[in-house]
Amino acid sequence: MPEAEFTGPARPYPGGDPYADHRASPHPFTDLPDLADPRTGATVTAASDEFFAEREHLIAPHRPRFDPGDFGPKGKVMDGWETRRRRGTSPDHPHPGPGEHDWALIRLGVPGRVRGLIVDTAHFRGNHPDSVAVDGLHLPGTPSVTELLAPDAPWIELVPRTRVGGHAAHGFPVTASPRLTHLRLRQYPDGGVARLRVHGAPLPDPAWLAALGTFDLLAAEHGGRVEDASDRFYSPPGHTLLPGRPDRMDQGWETRRRRDRGHDWIRYALPARARIRAVEIDTGRYRGNAPGWARLHTFDAAAPDAGDPTDPAAPGWRELLPATRLEPDTVHRLLLPDGPAGPHGKKASTATRVRVEILPDGGLARLRLYGSLTGDGAADLAERFRAALP
Repeated sequence: MPEAEFTGPARPYPGGDPYADHRASPHPFTDLPDLADPRTGATVTAASDEFFAEREHLIAPHRPRFDPGDFGPKGKVMDGWETRRRRGTSPDHPHPGPGEHDWALIRLGVPGRVRGLIVDTAHFRGNHPDSVAVDGLHLPGTPSVTELLAPDAPWIELVPRTRVGGHAAHGFPVTASPRLTHLRLRQYPDGGVARLRVHGAPLPDPAWLAALGTFDLLAAEHGGRVEDASDRFYSPPGHTLLPGRPDRMDQGWETRRRRDRGHDWIRYALPARARIRAVEIDTGRYRGNAPGWARLHTFDAAAPDAGDPTDPAAPGWRELLPATRLEPDTVHRLLLPDGPAGPHGKKASTATRVRVEILPDGGLARLRLYGSLTGDGAADLAERFRAALP
C-alpha cells in the first residue's frame, strides 16, 4: 500500500493556534478551480455512516474550524465527516476486516477532468482513517444514489488505497482523468476527514451551451477559469466566477493596497473561442475599497499575430472595454458594440482569453461576460468533450 506524504497520528491538541502543527505542502494543481465547490452546485449525496459529524462538511468552502471546548451529545463536535468506530465479530476477532471501509458520494458542481485532490484530516489527530482511496465516475443527467451504488456503475480509480496521517492535508496528483461528474471517497476502516478538494479543468456539455445560445462565458459551470492574477492577498481571484452576488466582502477578490504606480489584474480562459456582447462588473460588498476604474482586454489565439497570452504586451491583446469608472457596491452592466476595435483599429469581438485590470487596486466581486461560442469554438469544445468521455 502506498503512503501519502504525511502519515501517522498527530500529537494531541497542545493549545493555542490549532493550525500551528497542521501538516501541508504546496501543490501546483491547487491553482485550478475546485470542481466540488458547493457554491457551484456540488453536494455530498450519501455516506455509509456519519455518526459523529455530517458528510456535508466534506466540501464546505471555508477552512475547517476547531473549538476545543465544543462537545455535543455524541461527543466532540468536529468540522468534517466522521464515522463511528468499526468493530470485529468477536473477542477473538475485535478488529474490522482488512477491506472494511466507509464511503461518501460527491456530485461535482462543475463536471470536468480532475488534475489533483486534497484529502485534509485537519483536527482529526488520532481519529483519522488509516488509509483513503478515491474513485471517479461519469454519468450524465442526475443519477440517483441507487444508480451510483449499483454493482455495474462505471467507477474508475483515481487514487489507490493510500496510507494517510492525522491533522494533515494530503495531495494526490491525478494524471489521466476523463470527464467526471461524481466522486467516491473511501476511508479505511473508519474515522474522520475534514475536507475534500477536487481541483481540475471544467469541461461543460457543448449541447447544453448550444441550447443556451448566449451565456456567461466566464462562469465556472460553463468552463471559464482563472489562469493567473497579480494578487491573492485577501481572497482568491476565482471568487469572481462564482454564481450569485456575495454576502460578505471575503466572497469576492480583494487585493492589498498598492503603494506603487501599478494596477492589479486577472487573466481568464474562456471555454472556447467566443464572441463577447456584454459585460457585467460587480463591486458588491466593496464600499470603501472598490476599484476606481476597470478595463478589459481580449486575446484571440486564432489571430495571426496572437503571440504569447501570458505577455500583456503581446500584439494579440486588444482593448475590449476602455477604463470605466466603477461605483462602490454596484452591478455595472455594459453593452458592447459589435466588433469593438483594438488600439490598432483591429476587431476584438472574438476571444479565447480575457484580462480585467482594476485601477489601481481594491475589490472585485464578480465579472460576467455574456456572449456565445463561435462556430470553430463550438466544434473545438465538442471534440474535447468527446475525447474526455470515459
